[in-house]
This record gives sequence, C-alpha cells and structure tokens, in this order.
Amino acid sequence: MVTRRAMQRLGRRKLLLGVASFAALQASSLPLPAQPVAKIPVIGMLDGGKRLGWWKAFLEGMSELRYVEGKSVLYEPRYAEGDLERLRALAEDLVRRQVAVIVTASTAAALAAKRATDQIAIVTATGTDHVSLGLAATLAHPEGNVTGLSTLATDLTEKRVELLRQIVPELSRLAVLWQSDNPGSTTQFRDLERAAEARKIALQNVGIRKAGELPAAFSAAAKAHAQALYVIGGPLTMDEQAQIDSLARKHKLPMVHSISSLEGGSLISYGVHYEDLFRRAAGYVDRILKGAKPGDLPIEQPTRFELVINAKIARTLGITIPRPMLLRADRVIE
Repeated sequence: MVTRRAMQRLGRRKLLLGVASFAALQASSLPLPAQPVAKIPVIGMLDGGKRLGWWKAFLEGMSELRYVEGKSVLYEPRYAEGDLERLRALAEDLVRRQVAVIVTASTAAALAAKRATDQIAIVTATGTDHVSLGLAATLAHPEGNVTGLSTLATDLTEKRVELLRQIVPELSRLAVLWQSDNPGSTTQFRDLERAAEARKIALQNVGIRKAGELPAAFSAAAKAHAQALYVIGGPLTMDEQAQIDSLARKHKLPMVHSISSLEGGSLISYGVHYEDLFRRAAGYVDRILKGAKPGDLPIEQPTRFELVINAKIARTLGITIPRPMLLRADRVIE
C-alpha cells in the first residue's frame, strides 16, 4: 500500500524532472555562441618609388602559394614616389594598421620600416648592405625582425665598368647619376669609386635629390666632357627613367644602368633579376605567416643576373658592340 509520504516524494520528483526538461528545451532553442572569425593577415608593401612591375611578381608569388586576396590575405601598398622623406610616415601608418608583415623595396624603405617597428616582421625584396646599416646582425643569422633578399653584389659594379670600357675603350671620364639621399645608392657609389680608381677613370658626381635637378645634372656632365653616364638604380632614378632616357639622347651620352630590366635609353644594363627577387620574397612572407621568426631566416643574395644590350641606341650613337658581348647578352633590343 502506497503511503501519503511516498506519493508526495513521487510528485516532487516529477516536478523536478519537468523543470529540467523545460530548461533543456529552452537551452536547445537558444542561438549558439558566435564562433571566432579567423583574422585575415594584412601585408604592407612599402616602396620608396612608384609602384613598379616587380610588385606584380610578388603578388604572383603569393598567389602561387595559394594566398587569395580578400579571402586569405589583404595588401596595404604605400609608395613614396621618389620622395624618401615620406617613407617614415608611410611606415608608421602601416604599423598603426597592425599589418602582419611589411615587404620593402629599396634600402631606404627597409630602414624606415625598421625605425618604425622592431616587432613586425620586415621582408626586404631588395636592398643593400643589411649588416653595415644595422638591419641585420649577419646575413646567415639576422637575429632581429628583418630578413629577405639582398641586391648587394660588389663585383657587379666592376663588371659594368668593364662592359662599358669594352664599348668605349678610351673611357677616362665617367659621370655618375644617382639619388644622393638614398642609402642603397650610397653603397653602390662607394663601390663604383673603387672600381674607377683601379682603372684610372675619373668620376664626376652628378647626384640628385629631386626630379627637377635632372636637366642641370646632364648639362653639368656635358660641360665636363663626360664620355659616358653610369646610372645607379634608386627610387627616383627609376621613376624618372623616361626623362633620363630623353636627356641621355639629347646629350648623346652612352648610358650604362645598374637595373637590368629598364629598357629605355640605356646602351647596356647589367644587374640582378628583380622579378625573381620579388617572387622569392613571397616565400619569406609565407614562412613568417606560418610561424617562422624573421631573425631565424637567412638573408639570401641574388642568383639570377641579366645583361641587356640596346642595339638601337648603339646605332644612334655610332657605337659598335663587340660580337662576343652580343653573344653573351640575355637580351638584345633591336
């Protein structure tokens, strides 16, 4: 026989089970907590000049590594357009943007990025003298937040001078056009001074800081009877290549350029393959995004070089290019 007390306990148990069931039903109808959205990494692109075609090689390299813009990566480009004083503000803007990596083109851009941050990884697509400028402890072990590619190859300067002497055997006075406030150009000018001194070639310094100084620089070279012009690649000299080409033709100056991919008015150009460097920079970004520390990634030097000869310019100047040099050239522009 069921007692009254047992009935009361049974009633309370049913009540508790009902409350629990109702609570479970209510909980199942509530929206699930929002899942955290994966943050898309932002890559800063810092250039001392205008946007050059080399950046296309970098973006292609990123695409080949399966990074899709807008889905798995975002890009924030900043270009100083030859005015290197703007680089500091542009670099600081990228730091405020909290980008994951800053990729730089030119030594000046790398230095500006390094001054702006010692925390964000910096990958140099181009640049010279990382060690002496304080960007890295050594090329093999950078240690800090800077790694990437170096364009420093001292023997290239000597090879350019030798190529020019084969074309202009009587060369004894060489004008040097360069961006005098660009740290990377300073390194190359120093190498050129040594190469010229060893060959008893007098150098005429026609350094510039602004595009408006170009006509006066060429006039000075012509008045000093320069027999040829050596152009050191930098943000300004690359951005103003069309004007430089025009002035070289006007003053009939054979021109050798340190940037191989500029085809304009240079008689010859010999240098590293910049598209290759920018494409390789994408590999550094990929490793850093996957957890590698920039200080542990060795800074690599160029492996591809290119000699370009402009036969059309040679004919205009009445210069005969030695056949062995033509056979050695990677490209001959007719």
